[in-house]
This record gives sequence, C-alpha cells and structure tokens, in this order.
Amino acid sequence: MDALIAAAARALAAGDVLGALQRVALHEAPAALALRGIAMAQLGEYARSRELLRRAARAFGAREALARARCVVAEAEVALAMRDLAGAPRTLAAAVAVLEAHGDRANALQARLVALRRLLLLGRLAPAAQALAALDLRGAPPALLAVAELALRGLRPAVAQAALARAEAAAQRAGIVALQREVAVARAALERPAARRVQAGEEQPLRLAEVAAWMASDALVVDGCRRAVVVGGRRVPLARRPVLFVLAQALARAWPGDVDRRVLIEAAFRLRDPDETHRARLRVEIGRLRALVAGLAGIEATARGYRWPPPAGREVVLLAPPVDGAQGALLALLADGMAWSTSALALATGRSQRSVQRALAELAAAGRVHAAGQARARRWLAPGLAGFATILLLPVVASPD
Repeated sequence: MDALIAAAARALAAGDVLGALQRVALHEAPAALALRGIAMAQLGEYARSRELLRRAARAFGAREALARARCVVAEAEVALAMRDLAGAPRTLAAAVAVLEAHGDRANALQARLVALRRLLLLGRLAPAAQALAALDLRGAPPALLAVAELALRGLRPAVAQAALARAEAAAQRAGIVALQREVAVARAALERPAARRVQAGEEQPLRLAEVAAWMASDALVVDGCRRAVVVGGRRVPLARRPVLFVLAQALARAWPGDVDRRVLIEAAFRLRDPDETHRARLRVEIGRLRALVAGLAGIEATARGYRWPPPAGREVVLLAPPVDGAQGALLALLADGMAWSTSALALATGRSQRSVQRALAELAAAGRVHAAGQARARRWLAPGLAGFATILLLPVVASPD
C-alpha cells in the first residue's frame, strides 16, 4: 500500500492525474483519499475533491497533525479554485504553523501562496503586498516558483513581464502542462488592455504597463478601478467615500472643462430636481474632497460648477474599468472564466449579497452571465471581456488598502 501511495504521489507531482487515480481509486486509506481529492481537483471536480479531502483529514486523526495540515492546505486551494472566499484565514494560518514546525517548507509556502492569491482576488492589495514581501522562495520547487511568479503580476506591474518569464522557465522545469498553460494565459492577458483612459471626452484602452506609467507620472489620476486619487505616486483612497469618488470621477471626466452643479448633484445624490439644500450639501461634499486632496490638487469653483485645475500644469486623467456601471465589477470578476458564488462576489466587491443577487439577475436577463447549479451550490459564470485583461491584473478594491 505504501508503494502505491508513493507511486501515486509521484504521478501527481509529474502532472499524471489519471495515472495517480489508477493506483489509489479503490483504496480508502487516509493518504489514498487525500491523493484522490487532489487528483479530482486537477480534473476540475472541485466539490468531489473537497469531500475527499475532508474525509482524509478526519481519517488521519488528531495524532497525525502534519497530514491533517496538508489536507487543510489542499482544501483551501480547492476552495480558491471554486471562488469560495469565505473560509477562515486562521485555519490556514494554523496549518502553516504545523507545517513549518514539522519542516515541511514546500507545503507551508504553498499555503502562504493560497492566502496571497485569496487577498488578490479580494482586491486587498496592502495585505497582499505584505504577504508577498514575507515569502521566502529560496530553494522552492519549480512548480511553486511558477505559482509565486504568477501572483506577482497582480501587485507589481512594472516587473510583470520578468515575473512571467521566470514563471515560464519554472513551469518548464516542473514539466506540468497545466501550469505551463496557466503561464501562457497570463502572458497573453498581460498584453491585453486592463483599463480605459478617459480624457477630454475621448477613450483609449491601456495595457497594464501603461496604467502603471500613468500612476507613476506627475498627472492627477482618478483611479476608477481602485477608487482613489493619485498624484505623483501619492494616493488618496476614496473606496469608503462613494459620494466623494463620484464627484472626483465626474470632474476628471469633464477636464479641462468644468461640471455643472446640477450634473454633480444628480450624479452624487441621484436627484434630478435639486433645491438650495442640495446645492448646500454639494458645497459641503466638495469641501470634504478639497480637504482630502489638499497639498496634491485643488478644486476650483466656476460660474456654473466646479473643475479640477491642472496641478502645476499637469494633466488630469480618469482611468476607468473595462466596463462602466455598478455591474462592471461583477463582469470583470466573472471574466476570469471561473465559477463564482454570490457570497464570494459580495466579498470581492464590498457589496451586500442581496445587491449582488439583483445585479446578477439583471445581467442574466440581458444574457451576459449564466448560472449553474441550484440553491447553495449555484455558481455564476460569464464569457471573457472581449479584448480586456482579467480583473486579476487590475483588481477592484473591496475595501481600502
């Protein structure tokens, strides 16, 4: 039995999923259950995979803490593939502690990469950057090096090309075809537009490197993807200030012109017939926005409204996501080709599950998304955004950094 387990493990490590299943398909030992679970995950049978991994973890018992921790990591990776993002990070952290205590550095690194990829999917860039900086990749297996380099592309666009080149080399050394395919898909996505530049009434698609160049420039950039104002690399987050972000976005869209007060009131407060109280409220909100960006830029009052004056002669530019509107974030997340639950979409967009369900119903009625499964097993999918990179390259922020 031990020989069969070892042979199945070697087959899985080499990417031979069917060969691994042939060796352990009829066995109920905990190690065989775990290997079958991993094999089923590689075949895309995620629900069956989680069931097998949970059975294996229970069968190993409390005395086999190392084996149980490995099952926890494998199940966490399956949950990530299923876009089930509601798992407890503490459980994975506890598994990491057990793995490191037993000297299993490779699986501990794998667990940290799973946690990092979860943060990227949720758009939580600051914690993800901290987790990435803490990774020690020295002596890591080629397959894990490839996964780590793939994770880099969501955080460091300036070095994304180099990271993908290293990932490609590591995937070749690992000899795993599925991993090589993932690297190729990521490289192709890197060359596609990741956002739109809206300036003076014109739109231009931008690749990720061009987005990074605008962010590092001296221009005043209203980042519609991460909901912030950026000037000279300094960032003012507005993710928790939706009214202020709408005002900043409207002013940037109209630059170098101004925006009528009635238009700003309608955009920010959703009112079409404003009175003097609404104009007073607009003045208050403009004052708050002006205070937040003080020292970086100013907001000028004009005869009919407000405008961004060019800061020290610089440009003002709006970087918009691939799809405008409240449904844009959902479409961008679904465009990665994976099946998402409504709870995961709510976590990733920072919206209530009920509002996500309403938006999905509208998108389904328009034929832009479709559901698979019923009740709690229901998952949502959508075709890729034609010509645009996935949300992993320019993630929507669910909560401020």
